[in-house]
Amino acid sequence: MQITPHFTLKELTASQTAARDGLDNTPSPEVVANLRLLCQALEQVRALFASPVIISSGYRSPAVNARVGGVRNSQHISGLAADFMVLGVNNREVVRRVSESDVPFDQLILEFDSWVHLSVSAAAPRREVLTIRKGTGYLPGLQ
Repeated sequence: MQITPHFTLKELTASQTAARDGLDNTPSPEVVANLRLLCQALEQVRALFASPVIISSGYRSPAVNARVGGVRNSQHISGLAADFMVLGVNNREVVRRVSESDVPFDQLILEFDSWVHLSVSAAAPRREVLTIRKGTGYLPGLQ
């Protein structure tokens, strides 16, 4: 199922952990509606860079989220978050440019310099930009 022109339900629900461990990662209709909102923001990220956005983690069922060590209130569970990379663009540059754009993100997190986490909200977005570094936890801004 195509959610937006460049994103499918299959890629937003793909999980090696679910497949390997036999966990159901099927989203509810409410989660699919949230994924539409998320994919609209990801389309804007794709347009900003004129380059494909590669999703490494989108929706996670509660069981999948627990298995991968996600936080209990993860936006991934609601279909409101994705971890991704932009093909050919440094992740720090992705965070810098998205944070300066009008992409409607709630949280934008540079995680271990390895991927970018973007979450959205149906309410007014917080536009919170964070960095996670191994051993130091959450750090505000792009230090």
